Amino acid sequence: MAYPFASQSKHCLTFTHMFNEFRQLIRQFPDQRTGQNTVYSIEDAALGAFSVFFTQSPSFLAHQTTMTEAKGSSNAQTLFGMQAIPTDNHIRNLLDIVPPQQIFPMFNKVFTALNELGHLQGFRAINEQLLIALDGTQYHCSNKIHCNSCTVTEHKNGQTRYSHTVITPVVVAPDCKRVIPLEPEFIIPQDGHQKQDCEMAAAKRWLTQYAERYRELNVTLLGDDLYSRQPLCEQVIAAGLNFIFVCKPQSHITLYDWLDGLDKSQAVQTLKIERRKGKQREIDDYRFIDQLPLREGDDALKVNWCELTSTDQDGKVIYKNAFISNHPITANNVVDIVRAGRARWKIENENNNTLKTQGYHFTHNFGHGQQHLSTLLASFNLLAFLFHTILDMMDTKYQMIRARLPSRKTFFQHIQALTCYLCFDSFDALLDFMIRGLDLERLDSS
Repeated sequence: MAYPFASQSKHCLTFTHMFNEFRQLIRQFPDQRTGQNTVYSIEDAALGAFSVFFTQSPSFLAHQTTMTEAKGSSNAQTLFGMQAIPTDNHIRNLLDIVPPQQIFPMFNKVFTALNELGHLQGFRAINEQLLIALDGTQYHCSNKIHCNSCTVTEHKNGQTRYSHTVITPVVVAPDCKRVIPLEPEFIIPQDGHQKQDCEMAAAKRWLTQYAERYRELNVTLLGDDLYSRQPLCEQVIAAGLNFIFVCKPQSHITLYDWLDGLDKSQAVQTLKIERRKGKQREIDDYRFIDQLPLREGDDALKVNWCELTSTDQDGKVIYKNAFISNHPITANNVVDIVRAGRARWKIENENNNTLKTQGYHFTHNFGHGQQHLSTLLASFNLLAFLFHTILDMMDTKYQMIRARLPSRKTFFQHIQALTCYLCFDSFDALLDFMIRGLDLERLDSS
């Protein structure tokens, strides 16, 4: 059964479909106000916050307030359905009590629709596996601004640092520039726990909560060396998932001791591939072996190991890394295993770095609050990135304009300028205006 907001006729998701589902979620946000203290609705506060991230314009609401005063309407109303435009302080105060989990179902709605419409097939890699990369990234750090959800670090010089870190899981593929964001997992103090929360504990929580959803989809988790520890690997296998994790010698002494011994007895298999890169010749040397103990002890989990060392024609090493996996590794699939493992970097390049450097201002303090505000706003930002990704995958008009403009930043600079001065009836009308302005109709017809 297709997801209700997926347009079967177009085999795609539209902004209108996604946004309407999002509005249904925010109408369920908690609101502790009583009596007459309800000038602004919780829905307007949430829509206002999301509009800032969707347009990538920190000043969007200020411009729309000015437009409303001058013209009687604004894009806040026509594009985002707001009845009134709250001030920034109103938005922060109203949303501080809202846990970010309130909007997490939206990530699942989009993911499920993508799967049912067949759009995840292009993301499958080794053994028809869907690759999900996990990694933590910090988005707030301050010596003063803090809340109850902050991680607290006491430095030897007497300073206290407050920070927020989040695991941002994404669907990746070796040959695909896009990533599909999934529900995040915030690294925050946990009830009943004395120790500070950490990335590994957060990864285990994410796995506990979502593994059942992905069990039937043939999923392989990707992660850096932090994730290649036996407790997490065992949890992944018990959950019915697979893994390809980076495995460094300094953190896996027992495994590499075994590897050295087996290498001396020539039990480690090898594969050499020469390839051309322009006029240069490069050489990929693969080593691989199955059933190495992940740690010391009789209860050690046996994992399969592979390594790639790439050199140029002068013998200079240009890449070297090693991975462990529960997938059997052979000469027939070691190249694909390594390619899948290396796709982990896409969570850094196409996700975290995009959020921090390509207009999303992920590390900017839009408002911190005392309860959930920081984590909720970060989730809005991630959701806006997901909406943009879906539009880039499926909306022809969006694709045409993005192809014409040189960068993501430029695209949103155009949107920011246009919505500052002109009021559009819908998001589709905004795209139509941009297509006419860029003369893309003539180029498309020719």
